[in-house]
Amino acid sequence: MKAYERLLEYVKIPTPSFDESGSVPSSREQLVLAELLKGELEVLGLKAEVDEYGYCYGVLEATEGYEDRPALGWIAHMDTVSDFPWGPVQPVLHPHYDGGDVPLGDSGRVLSVKQFPHLKTLRGRTLITTDGTTVLGADDKAGIAEIMVMLEEVQKSGMPHGRIPVAFTPDEEIGAGADHFDVERFGADFAFTMDGGAEGEIEYENFNAASAVIRIAGVNVHPGDAKDFMINAALVGTEFAAMLPKEETPAHTEGYEGFYHLCSFEGDVSKAELNYILRDHDLEKLMEKKKVLEDCMQKLNEQYGEGTVSMDWTDEYRNMKEQIRDHMHLITNARMAALQANITPVTNPIRGGTDGARLSFMGLPCPNLGTGGYAFHGPYEHITVEGMEKAVQMMLHLVEMYAGSGTMDCNN
Repeated sequence: MKAYERLLEYVKIPTPSFDESGSVPSSREQLVLAELLKGELEVLGLKAEVDEYGYCYGVLEATEGYEDRPALGWIAHMDTVSDFPWGPVQPVLHPHYDGGDVPLGDSGRVLSVKQFPHLKTLRGRTLITTDGTTVLGADDKAGIAEIMVMLEEVQKSGMPHGRIPVAFTPDEEIGAGADHFDVERFGADFAFTMDGGAEGEIEYENFNAASAVIRIAGVNVHPGDAKDFMINAALVGTEFAAMLPKEETPAHTEGYEGFYHLCSFEGDVSKAELNYILRDHDLEKLMEKKKVLEDCMQKLNEQYGEGTVSMDWTDEYRNMKEQIRDHMHLITNARMAALQANITPVTNPIRGGTDGARLSFMGLPCPNLGTGGYAFHGPYEHITVEGMEKAVQMMLHLVEMYAGSGTMDCNN
């Protein structure tokens, strides 16, 4: 099967993840897909299992005589977002795409060149879209499909290879994809997550991340007797938000620029709560943002009384570059593999997080590669047949490199 054919089969199984579920995985549907993938891995000749947390592990043992080669692993996640309708997916194929606007079924939505200028570069390809009523699920079932086809091609071609572990993980979209990942069981020296955008994307830098909950305790009295006594927590909350740099929000930043993002604000006169996420590629700059929050809190407490404003700070994840810098062969070889697959490699910082970042800090260096998809997490999600094929070719070149001798340097 081709990669896109596998994708079309996988998206038939809805696999949303739910942040408030309390179960692992967070939806039963993910277990259905995990068991299906286990069976497919076994058909391809791999040893495979689904563990108690819904992680599907498989391994293609090394070709005889290649046992001493680095074990290169491949990872993709099974879940999709649940904050947009995720019901039965109806993918639509558009052969010989003309590079123009595409109406998405009868939904009234249009995949437009004005909104997505890169569409012009996909002219002539076979475009796969949603019908406008759900996500497509290419994030990250495209990655799963490409890993499966890579394994199939390795087997069919007789390509010599080192040990190839694979894993399909649950709950990545709610930030829990690495929570129960068993690095020792996986058994790879290095790995790639197939969870990026356009084919040829190579990502090994991501945000350092933290969250902050700002709590405000007000003093609520009858408004007729409130002079010099009432402290309106909701108004203090607006003061706090206004004290932060207006230009350092997601709507005003790009590339390596960090931000403060107010995710929610709830409150009344007696109490209020502001939930922020903070991001920066530079860890020192992230700590500077924490200091800004503390300074704002201190100023408001000086004005309204100690204890009016408090903050709970949580470190979330860190920039995987700290771990990858000692294994830059992964990036060098990914660029070479892209060129060999006739893809222009593009190395971008991730303005977000990735399971690969957490896994890198768990002892498994793990950059992220593009699957050929675009506009994830919504009804405009799309991918091309040709992009998926190119991603598979890039993967095959990497397998070949790490099985070879003199083609790589694992020490830098």
